[in-house]
Amino acid sequence: MKKCNSLEEVRKEIDIIDNNLVELISERSHLIHQAAAFKNSVDEVKAQDRIDDIMQRVRTKAIALNINPNMISELFTIMIDEMVEMEISEFRNDNVF
Repeated sequence: MKKCNSLEEVRKEIDIIDNNLVELISERSHLIHQAAAFKNSVDEVKAQDRIDDIMQRVRTKAIALNINPNMISELFTIMIDEMVEMEISEFRNDNVF
């Protein structure tokens, strides 16, 4: 982790991280679009077992990095819920049913 020497420098580093986070979420979203093509039903899209695995993994990672696992869970819950809805919409619009 970089040691900053001023508030301005801290804010600059935060801005860089924020931009990287948005780019990573965009990449994840594009992969979700691809995943819809491999699924045969809305139940496969919802994939609760997969979601449970992701949530456990990110909570464990948060704990290892000494950040609040509840915050990480909330962020991932929002992201996953939105992406599942997006995938369901895409799945239905492609007339896969």
